[in-house]
Amino acid sequence: MTGYIIRRLFWLPIILLAVSFLSFAIARFGPGDPVAVAAGQFRDPEVLARVRAERGLDASLPEQYWRWLTGAVRGDFGESFLQRGFTVSELIFPKMWVSAQLGFVALVIVFGLGIPLGLIAAKLNGTWLDPLIVSVLLFFRAIPVLVLIPPLLWLFALKLRWLPVGGWDGLFDVYWIGGVIAIPIPDPHVYLPLLAFTIGGFAGVARLVRFTALEVTREDYIRTARAKGLPEGTVMMRHILPNSLLPVVTVIGFALAGIIEGAFFVETLLGIPGIGRFLFEAVRSRDYDTIMAATVIFAGVFVIMNLLVEITYSFIDPRVRLGASR
Repeated sequence: MTGYIIRRLFWLPIILLAVSFLSFAIARFGPGDPVAVAAGQFRDPEVLARVRAERGLDASLPEQYWRWLTGAVRGDFGESFLQRGFTVSELIFPKMWVSAQLGFVALVIVFGLGIPLGLIAAKLNGTWLDPLIVSVLLFFRAIPVLVLIPPLLWLFALKLRWLPVGGWDGLFDVYWIGGVIAIPIPDPHVYLPLLAFTIGGFAGVARLVRFTALEVTREDYIRTARAKGLPEGTVMMRHILPNSLLPVVTVIGFALAGIIEGAFFVETLLGIPGIGRFLFEAVRSRDYDTIMAATVIFAGVFVIMNLLVEITYSFIDPRVRLGASR
């Protein structure tokens, strides 16, 4: 396994190099000019040409890419076109942190509810509760976030006035008891985005767990375990659940890789300063350095999480052996 991990890590910079170059070329050859977008109504050709020269945008594609790559290796992703005077790192990492906080909490809720609900649905297979649970899950899964958020805002923010309309003040507030004991409580701003993130998510996880659990239940070793007289809870926890987790681990790995990507609709409609909304503005404004930094970071996290998922496979299922050769 050690040799397999080393080989995969060796390929990591090569993959990132290929991804970054392709993304760089697509961004440069795409329509639009970031200097013209940033200039707005100002259209002095000489000034625009001077700005392009200062930014290095008048050089050839290989020269521009090499200049960007040498800076990125040192951790310098350049200066943002979208917000002048700020480096890309100063802008994207705080926004990624906001998106990651929401995404991680949503992930815990999604899998914390989805896995046991899927096992319950598999256990109730053949009864009238099974199609009822599946129908409810399909209903929640079919609701787009863009459709879900407006009624949530109308109900909880406008009618009941329980929650704020939007914004972001962090995950937790601190409630003091007698000015001595500090108790962290969830900030009211997190409830609506968490609802939007989790309603469709836990339904998808529950359906996946139900399907894999039913497949495992038909295996011979499950019938043997039951024939030995093992309690049903023991059969479920020791045999069905571990062998149902391989596809779930894949989903968890990719979901962890995606928590820093943010969600454009949720962040836009609820006024959350996350990375999803910011990257949309960066793409629209042709902010090359911001786009490139986000692409490389997302690709690196995705490759690393994919490697961790494969390593986790070997621990969950001993039959999986990484790096085996013929």
